[in-house]
Amino acid sequence: MTASVKNRIQDELAFVLHSYPFRETSLVLEVFSRQYGRVPLVARGARRPRSALRGLLMSFQPLALSWFGKNELRTLHSAEWQGGQPQLQGTALMCGFYLNELLLNLTARDDPHEQLFDYYQQTLQRLVQEDDHASTLRCFEKHLLQELGYALLLEHEAGSNESISAEKNYRYILERGAIVETVDAAQGLPVAGKTLLDIAADDYTDVNSARQGKQLMRMLLNHHLGGVVLHTRELIKDLKKYD
Repeated sequence: MTASVKNRIQDELAFVLHSYPFRETSLVLEVFSRQYGRVPLVARGARRPRSALRGLLMSFQPLALSWFGKNELRTLHSAEWQGGQPQLQGTALMCGFYLNELLLNLTARDDPHEQLFDYYQQTLQRLVQEDDHASTLRCFEKHLLQELGYALLLEHEAGSNESISAEKNYRYILERGAIVETVDAAQGLPVAGKTLLDIAADDYTDVNSARQGKQLMRMLLNHHLGGVVLHTRELIKDLKKYD
Protein backbone atom coordinates (compact mmCIF):
# COMPACT_ATOMS: atom_id res chain seq x y z
CA MET A 1 0.00 0.00 0.00
CA THR A 2 1.15 3.53 -0.78
CA ALA A 3 -0.46 6.92 -0.25
CA SER A 4 0.56 9.11 -3.19
CA VAL A 5 -1.35 12.23 -2.17
CA LYS A 6 -3.38 13.23 0.84
CA ASN A 7 -6.66 11.30 1.14
CA ARG A 8 -5.68 8.87 -1.63
CA ILE A 9 -4.88 5.27 -0.72
CA GLN A 10 -3.33 2.95 -3.28
CA ASP A 11 -3.07 -0.84 -3.47
CA GLU A 12 -4.33 -1.58 0.02
CA LEU A 13 -4.97 -5.27 0.73
CA ALA A 14 -8.63 -5.71 1.67
CA PHE A 15 -11.68 -7.98 1.67
CA VAL A 16 -15.27 -7.03 0.87
CA LEU A 17 -17.44 -7.70 3.92
CA HIS A 18 -20.75 -6.50 2.49
CA SER A 19 -22.13 -4.67 -0.53
CA TYR A 20 -25.47 -3.26 -1.65
CA PRO A 21 -26.81 -1.35 -4.69
CA PHE A 22 -26.43 2.41 -4.73
CA ARG A 23 -28.42 4.52 -7.19
CA GLU A 24 -28.80 3.00 -10.65
CA THR A 25 -25.35 1.66 -11.49
CA SER A 26 -23.17 1.79 -8.36
CA LEU A 27 -22.41 -0.24 -5.24
CA VAL A 28 -21.64 0.70 -1.66
CA LEU A 29 -19.02 -1.57 -0.10
CA GLU A 30 -17.94 -2.20 3.46
CA VAL A 31 -14.36 -3.44 3.17
CA PHE A 32 -11.94 -4.72 5.81
CA SER A 33 -8.46 -3.45 4.99
CA ARG A 34 -5.20 -4.40 6.64
CA GLN A 35 -3.86 -0.95 7.49
CA TYR A 36 -7.05 1.13 7.66
CA GLY A 37 -9.56 -1.24 9.21
CA ARG A 38 -13.18 -1.18 8.09
CA VAL A 39 -13.80 1.42 5.38
CA PRO A 40 -17.00 2.33 3.45
CA LEU A 41 -16.51 2.85 -0.29
CA VAL A 42 -18.73 3.69 -3.22
CA ALA A 43 -17.88 1.82 -6.42
CA ARG A 44 -19.31 4.09 -9.10
CA GLY A 45 -20.63 2.32 -12.17
CA ALA A 46 -19.72 -1.12 -10.80
CA ARG A 47 -23.11 -2.55 -11.81
CA ARG A 48 -22.82 -1.52 -15.45
CA PRO A 49 -22.53 -4.52 -17.81
CA ARG A 50 -19.11 -3.46 -19.13
CA SER A 51 -17.63 -2.26 -15.84
CA ALA A 52 -14.14 -3.59 -15.07
CA LEU A 53 -15.30 -3.98 -11.46
CA ARG A 54 -18.30 -6.15 -12.30
CA GLY A 55 -17.79 -9.63 -10.85
CA LEU A 56 -14.58 -8.57 -9.11
CA LEU A 57 -15.90 -7.11 -5.86
CA MET A 58 -16.78 -10.42 -4.20
CA SER A 59 -16.55 -11.40 -0.55
CA PHE A 60 -13.75 -13.71 0.66
CA GLN A 61 -11.36 -12.78 -2.14
CA PRO A 62 -8.19 -10.75 -1.43
CA LEU A 63 -8.17 -7.48 -3.37
CA ALA A 64 -5.73 -4.61 -3.79
CA LEU A 65 -7.97 -1.55 -3.54
CA SER A 66 -7.26 2.09 -4.27
CA TRP A 67 -9.60 4.84 -3.08
CA PHE A 68 -9.80 8.55 -2.36
CA GLY A 69 -11.99 11.07 -0.56
CA LYS A 70 -12.33 13.11 2.61
CA ASN A 71 -15.88 12.15 3.58
CA GLU A 72 -16.93 9.07 5.52
CA LEU A 73 -18.01 7.39 2.26
CA ARG A 74 -14.93 7.33 0.06
CA THR A 75 -14.71 6.59 -3.66
CA LEU A 76 -13.18 3.39 -5.01
CA HIS A 77 -10.70 4.12 -7.79
CA SER A 78 -9.50 0.64 -8.74
CA ALA A 79 -9.46 -2.99 -7.62
CA GLU A 80 -7.17 -5.88 -8.51
CA TRP A 81 -7.74 -9.50 -7.55
CA GLN A 82 -4.78 -10.94 -5.64
CA GLY A 83 -5.68 -14.63 -5.91
CA GLY A 84 -4.68 -17.46 -3.62
CA GLN A 85 -8.01 -17.92 -1.82
CA PRO A 86 -10.20 -20.84 -2.95
CA GLN A 87 -13.94 -20.19 -3.13
CA LEU A 88 -15.91 -21.02 0.00
CA GLN A 89 -18.77 -23.44 -0.56
CA GLY A 90 -21.59 -24.99 1.45
CA THR A 91 -21.26 -24.72 5.21
CA ALA A 92 -17.85 -23.05 4.87
CA LEU A 93 -19.54 -20.25 2.91
CA MET A 94 -22.14 -19.72 5.64
CA CYS A 95 -19.35 -19.64 8.22
CA GLY A 96 -17.57 -17.01 6.14
CA PHE A 97 -20.66 -14.80 6.13
CA TYR A 98 -20.82 -15.27 9.92
CA LEU A 99 -17.25 -13.97 10.25
CA ASN A 100 -18.16 -10.96 8.12
CA GLU A 101 -21.19 -10.17 10.27
CA LEU A 102 -19.04 -10.27 13.39
CA LEU A 103 -16.57 -7.82 11.85
CA LEU A 104 -19.34 -5.52 10.62
CA ASN A 105 -21.01 -5.36 14.01
CA LEU A 106 -18.04 -5.40 16.40
CA THR A 107 -15.33 -3.35 14.68
CA ALA A 108 -15.39 0.42 14.28
CA ARG A 109 -14.77 2.15 10.97
CA ASP A 110 -11.25 3.47 10.36
CA ASP A 111 -9.88 1.47 13.30
CA PRO A 112 -7.04 -0.72 11.98
CA HIS A 113 -6.39 -4.22 13.35
CA GLU A 114 -3.57 -5.67 11.29
CA GLN A 115 -3.24 -8.88 13.32
CA LEU A 116 -6.99 -9.43 13.18
CA PHE A 117 -6.89 -8.93 9.40
CA ASP A 118 -4.16 -11.55 9.08
CA TYR A 119 -6.09 -13.97 11.30
CA TYR A 120 -9.26 -13.41 9.27
CA GLN A 121 -7.35 -14.31 6.11
CA GLN A 122 -5.93 -17.42 7.77
CA THR A 123 -9.41 -18.39 8.99
CA LEU A 124 -10.80 -18.24 5.45
CA GLN A 125 -8.06 -20.67 4.42
CA ARG A 126 -8.91 -22.98 7.34
CA LEU A 127 -12.59 -23.03 6.37
CA VAL A 128 -11.57 -24.45 3.00
CA GLN A 129 -8.89 -26.83 4.23
CA GLU A 130 -10.40 -28.23 7.45
CA ASP A 131 -13.66 -30.04 8.15
CA ASP A 132 -14.09 -28.94 11.78
CA HIS A 133 -15.66 -25.58 11.02
CA ALA A 134 -17.04 -25.18 14.54
CA SER A 135 -13.54 -25.21 16.06
CA THR A 136 -12.36 -22.75 13.42
CA LEU A 137 -15.17 -20.36 14.38
CA ARG A 138 -14.41 -20.66 18.11
CA CYS A 139 -10.76 -19.80 17.48
CA PHE A 140 -11.71 -16.75 15.43
CA GLU A 141 -14.25 -15.57 18.01
CA LYS A 142 -11.64 -15.74 20.77
CA HIS A 143 -9.06 -13.92 18.66
CA LEU A 144 -11.59 -11.25 17.67
CA LEU A 145 -12.54 -10.53 21.28
CA GLN A 146 -8.88 -10.37 22.25
CA GLU A 147 -8.04 -7.92 19.45
CA LEU A 148 -10.94 -5.67 20.43
CA GLY A 149 -9.77 -5.50 24.05
CA TYR A 150 -12.18 -8.08 25.47
CA ALA A 151 -9.71 -10.92 26.04
CA LEU A 152 -11.05 -13.91 27.94
CA LEU A 153 -9.52 -14.74 31.33
CA LEU A 154 -8.93 -18.45 30.91
CA GLU A 155 -5.91 -19.51 32.94
CA HIS A 156 -6.40 -17.77 36.30
CA GLU A 157 -9.34 -17.31 38.63
CA ALA A 158 -10.97 -13.89 38.68
CA GLY A 159 -9.49 -11.59 41.31
CA SER A 160 -6.56 -13.85 42.18
CA ASN A 161 -3.46 -15.50 40.78
CA GLU A 162 -4.82 -18.97 41.43
CA SER A 163 -4.38 -21.09 38.33
CA ILE A 164 -7.44 -22.64 36.74
CA SER A 165 -7.59 -26.34 37.60
CA ALA A 166 -8.77 -28.87 35.04
CA GLU A 167 -10.32 -30.83 37.93
CA LYS A 168 -12.57 -28.02 39.20
CA ASN A 169 -15.84 -26.51 38.02
CA TYR A 170 -16.28 -22.76 37.65
CA ARG A 171 -18.75 -20.02 36.88
CA TYR A 172 -17.72 -17.56 34.16
CA ILE A 173 -19.04 -14.08 34.92
CA LEU A 174 -19.24 -11.33 32.31
CA GLU A 175 -16.49 -8.69 32.59
CA ARG A 176 -15.01 -10.53 35.55
CA GLY A 177 -13.90 -14.04 34.62
CA ALA A 178 -14.07 -17.47 36.23
CA ILE A 179 -14.78 -18.13 39.90
CA VAL A 180 -14.88 -21.52 41.59
CA GLU A 181 -18.37 -22.99 41.56
CA THR A 182 -19.91 -23.33 45.02
CA VAL A 183 -23.37 -23.97 46.41
CA ASP A 184 -23.89 -20.21 46.75
CA ALA A 185 -22.45 -19.30 43.34
CA ALA A 186 -25.40 -18.84 40.99
CA GLN A 187 -24.06 -16.09 38.74
CA GLY A 188 -22.47 -16.66 35.38
CA LEU A 189 -22.19 -19.62 33.06
CA PRO A 190 -21.20 -23.05 34.45
CA VAL A 191 -17.98 -24.19 32.81
CA ALA A 192 -15.41 -26.88 33.55
CA GLY A 193 -11.83 -25.93 34.30
CA LYS A 194 -10.71 -28.27 31.53
CA THR A 195 -12.89 -26.35 29.09
CA LEU A 196 -11.27 -23.04 30.03
CA LEU A 197 -7.79 -24.49 29.57
CA ASP A 198 -8.77 -26.11 26.27
CA ILE A 199 -10.13 -22.78 24.98
CA ALA A 200 -6.87 -21.10 25.99
CA ALA A 201 -5.03 -23.71 23.90
CA ASP A 202 -7.53 -23.53 20.98
CA ASP A 203 -8.20 -27.24 21.53
CA TYR A 204 -11.79 -28.34 20.92
CA THR A 205 -11.22 -32.06 20.45
CA ASP A 206 -13.00 -32.82 23.73
CA VAL A 207 -16.78 -32.98 23.18
CA ASN A 208 -17.62 -31.22 26.44
CA SER A 209 -15.06 -28.49 25.82
CA ALA A 210 -16.50 -27.92 22.34
CA ARG A 211 -20.05 -27.67 23.73
CA GLN A 212 -19.19 -25.40 26.65
CA GLY A 213 -16.80 -23.35 24.52
CA LYS A 214 -19.65 -22.58 22.13
CA GLN A 215 -21.90 -21.58 25.04
CA LEU A 216 -19.24 -19.32 26.54
CA MET A 217 -18.47 -17.59 23.24
CA ARG A 218 -22.18 -17.12 22.60
CA MET A 219 -22.66 -15.45 25.98
CA LEU A 220 -19.68 -13.12 25.50
CA LEU A 221 -20.53 -12.18 21.91
CA ASN A 222 -24.17 -11.52 22.73
CA HIS A 223 -23.03 -9.20 25.51
CA HIS A 224 -20.77 -7.18 23.22
CA LEU A 225 -23.26 -7.18 20.34
CA GLY A 226 -25.74 -5.42 22.59
CA GLY A 227 -28.84 -7.13 21.27
CA VAL A 228 -27.90 -7.18 17.58
CA VAL A 229 -29.13 -10.40 15.94
CA LEU A 230 -26.70 -12.05 13.53
CA HIS A 231 -28.66 -13.28 10.51
CA THR A 232 -26.14 -15.94 9.52
CA ARG A 233 -26.18 -17.38 13.04
CA GLU A 234 -29.95 -17.76 12.82
CA LEU A 235 -29.70 -19.36 9.39
CA ILE A 236 -27.04 -21.81 10.55
CA LYS A 237 -29.26 -22.59 13.52
CA ASP A 238 -32.16 -23.32 11.19
CA LEU A 239 -29.95 -25.64 9.20
CA LYS A 240 -28.91 -27.31 12.49
CA LYS A 241 -25.22 -27.10 11.67
CA TYR A 242 -22.39 -25.64 13.72
CA ASP A 243 -24.61 -23.55 15.97
